[in-house]
Amino acid sequence: MKYDELKKVLAESGKNYDLEMIEKAYRLAEASHEGQFRKTGEAYIEHPLAVAGILAELGMDSTCIAAAIMHDVVEDTPVTLEEIEKMFNKDVALLVDGVTKLGQIPLSTQEEQQAENLRKMLLAMSKDIRVMIIKLCDRLHNMRTYHGWKPQKQRDKALETMDIYSSIAHRLGMSKIKDELQDISLRILDPMGYDEVKHAIERDGSAQSLVDNIVSNVTDKLKEFGLKDVTVLGRVKSVYGVYRKLYIQGRDYGEIYDIYAVRIILNNVAECYNALGLMHDMYRPIPSRFKDYISSPKANMYQSLHTSVIGKDGIAFEIQIRTWDMHYTAEYGIAAHWKYKTGLQGADNMDEKLSWVRQMLENQQDTDDNTELLASIKSDLVPDDIFVFTPKGDVINLPAGATVIDFAYAIHSAVGNRMTGAKVNGRMVSIDYKVSTGEIIEVITGPKDKGPSRDWLNIVKTSEAKSKIRSWFKKEKKEENIVEGKNALDKELRRNLINLTDDMYDEFMDDLGRRSKYNNREELFAAIGYGGIQISKVIFKAKDMWNKIQKEREAAEQPLQPVVTAPVKKPKSSNGVIVEGLDNCLVKFSKCCSPLPGDEIIGFITRGFGVSIHKKNCVNAQPKNIDPENRARWVHAYWADNIKEDFKASLELIALDNGMALAEVSMQLGNMRVPIYTMNAKQTPDKRLAMSITIGVNNTDHLNSIIAKLKKTKNVISVERS
Repeated sequence: MKYDELKKVLAESGKNYDLEMIEKAYRLAEASHEGQFRKTGEAYIEHPLAVAGILAELGMDSTCIAAAIMHDVVEDTPVTLEEIEKMFNKDVALLVDGVTKLGQIPLSTQEEQQAENLRKMLLAMSKDIRVMIIKLCDRLHNMRTYHGWKPQKQRDKALETMDIYSSIAHRLGMSKIKDELQDISLRILDPMGYDEVKHAIERDGSAQSLVDNIVSNVTDKLKEFGLKDVTVLGRVKSVYGVYRKLYIQGRDYGEIYDIYAVRIILNNVAECYNALGLMHDMYRPIPSRFKDYISSPKANMYQSLHTSVIGKDGIAFEIQIRTWDMHYTAEYGIAAHWKYKTGLQGADNMDEKLSWVRQMLENQQDTDDNTELLASIKSDLVPDDIFVFTPKGDVINLPAGATVIDFAYAIHSAVGNRMTGAKVNGRMVSIDYKVSTGEIIEVITGPKDKGPSRDWLNIVKTSEAKSKIRSWFKKEKKEENIVEGKNALDKELRRNLINLTDDMYDEFMDDLGRRSKYNNREELFAAIGYGGIQISKVIFKAKDMWNKIQKEREAAEQPLQPVVTAPVKKPKSSNGVIVEGLDNCLVKFSKCCSPLPGDEIIGFITRGFGVSIHKKNCVNAQPKNIDPENRARWVHAYWADNIKEDFKASLELIALDNGMALAEVSMQLGNMRVPIYTMNAKQTPDKRLAMSITIGVNNTDHLNSIIAKLKKTKNVISVERS
């Protein structure tokens, strides 16, 4: 977007913008980003201008527009926050700082860096919601221009967008942005699935005409019965929305009743319920497909009456009935506060509407795991909400998959801590029972000194419940935590063949505690005991320490070498391989066996093409298959100590052919940050899916860990290295 185009959008909005401040922000950003270009080839300044344009369409204010134009200057140019605050004001500087990534922080993994950046944004968002609105618009424009990224980065960003940013957009009620983020991400992660669903929706080209016809009939019916001031709109469900129900929830296309929908917008709530009766008289309602989100709003402030009906032509569709205030909130969510002054009832009550942000951050205080926040967002902000009731009729909103324990802690921490059982609709259920919308839950409690079970941490869904359980154990069971944590860690050390002698145990554990950011071993044991740190992360550090100790022992046990007066020439490696008797020779890896670091190898001197490296157990390297004339051309070879190159490995997978296997394998590899070079799939005669994949790996250990995780992927039957 050019600056003139942005000015036109601002002028056509009809809002009274501070054009002088916006112009000043543009001049600073333009000068700061001069000479910088995006991967797409366009001048970098066009990106922040495009973000500002999206914000203008949402109706955001001058401060937000100015901050968006400058949102990358602190991160990518010499301009400082202090300079921005001096030139503008504290509000602009706060917004720019909120969307600026953390820099110069030594974090061990990319996931930890991502988690800390997100934590920083959420902290700023809890002070000013506009931080997250700018970030969502920034991510939306980046996803719209994803073609400039390399394929692996496209998949990484799509996964992050799907897991985090679309979930936050949903929680803020910004459905337009959420739908577009999900559709673009799906197009990257599963292009075949995306096209299949898109073509199914538009199969006969009559989707829009069908909706237009329903809109016309509904409008006439409502006006006939005196509802003159009514607006009826039509919509076709987003591609991802249909994809999710088809492939993730496993429904048939004919079982999805809300692909087509009409929205009836009226002036007040009484008219909404009157219109509902008229629609049920006009069309045949589908049993159990009515939802009243007006009396029980969703957690993201969404309100509407939903009913699914069947038209005279036999096609099912959904009818949504709402007031204008509800419509503004449904379309723009929290941003409706700026676009429409009447969009949020009690808009001054913004702190209450953002209490979930502060709650999410508070839930992380009893854990030292940086990545817990990411898991919290994925579990707590899922698009599917459920509504259950207390025996008194109070409505409790929970994420899909929540258990009766989550319900108990949602009422109060004391209720959760004293819980001994639960009844659902008057019937006793197990402690891990997953609740469903409409159920009445009664929590059975024990004495005051009754506490939760440690096993509950593996059962509950919400971060709130996990936080309250950890907090109870941290405060009430300190000595028990130390014992539990020590026993669990000792058991895991033995399982990983780390056998510590008595004289080295205390020193090793104290050092392990400090490396895990605790003062001593007791604090580390306690944190493991109450669930403040995942034991897998501790074991990772322990294995690293143990390997160093073993190497030091081996070095100490080596016999003294005789003094060598003449300098010894150290063999040089080529592509990470040392060939005996040859330095800096051309090395290539044979495609017949594709050797990796960790495999025993052997070299074959080719004519004019250097040395071809094979696995020692390669069929072409077996004595019985070697021509006697070429026997002398086989030479000893081994891997160098420090190999930095990436290697390609080929895998053969067999999976169930249910339409989801390819997407699940792609997403699993994307989660592991594994580059994919080629991927081919075909159906076998027994109706299964055979996949051939070429990926990038470091060594055989890396490959084996990838294979192990792929074998655990749903629908995957077998994985073999080819």
